Amino acid sequence: MRARKGPGRDNQDMSEQERTRRWAQTWKEYGPELERIRLREVRDEDNLLSLQLLARAFNQATRQQMPEESSGLVEMQFYLAKLSR
Repeated sequence: MRARKGPGRDNQDMSEQERTRRWAQTWKEYGPELERIRLREVRDEDNLLSLQLLARAFNQATRQQMPEESSGLVEMQFYLAKLSR
């Protein structure tokens, strides 16, 4: 079977650099349309319904999961202070 040339060819036939270039070109081309879709979906979402649908799962998780001893904030501040020295 011959390797096809052009946009329809398989990614396996491309070098890593070609795949990266094609990936970037695809996002450049379709990114604005995907952003319009995302914004429309966010605008049209029924937030109250979403909260109602998630409430039971959230409440169950808070009852079953014990709180952690630490949020990690103190540890993070310790490591950041070490980095600044």
